[in-house]
Amino acid sequence: MAVFLDRDGIINRAVVREGRPYPPVRLEDVEILSGSLISLPRLEAFGYILIGVTNQPDVARGLQSCEMVNSINTLIQSRLPVQEIFVCYHDDVDHCNCRKPKPGLILQAAEKYGIDLTQSWMVGDRWKDIASGQAAGLKTIFVDYKYAETFKGIPADFTIKDTAFLTDIILKGR
Repeated sequence: MAVFLDRDGIINRAVVREGRPYPPVRLEDVEILSGSLISLPRLEAFGYILIGVTNQPDVARGLQSCEMVNSINTLIQSRLPVQEIFVCYHDDVDHCNCRKPKPGLILQAAEKYGIDLTQSWMVGDRWKDIASGQAAGLKTIFVDYKYAETFKGIPADFTIKDTAFLTDIILKGR
């Protein structure tokens, strides 16, 4: 049993510009969401493996370094019980299997940790997160921040406004 979590917007606050979410650029910009500080330790206590899955195309675009992405991931893992954060550094033009909405990152983690995907969840704040979870056969939770982008695809199983509600939904859905 696992909960797969998008990083920016679910674990930490996304930087929103003109209604669109972006990752933090520096360590000092990282703000762990209070809802995740509440929910993630509780989920771990109930036996869930917590795995981050994140697209970081700014690396391919030359706007961010792999080292900084890894430093941000390490900071997150020092504050929350996230087992590992799987990262796709590619951009859409690369047509890789790991970039959400494809399920590659989830499948990599499931193989590495022996995760039963039929008993697992995906939590995200963008349609690509939800689509990747659905492609892997996960139950899905969409955290709706009303970004200025169109949701493409099948709606999530649940929609919430704050990550503080994750534990109740996931435990009821077991």
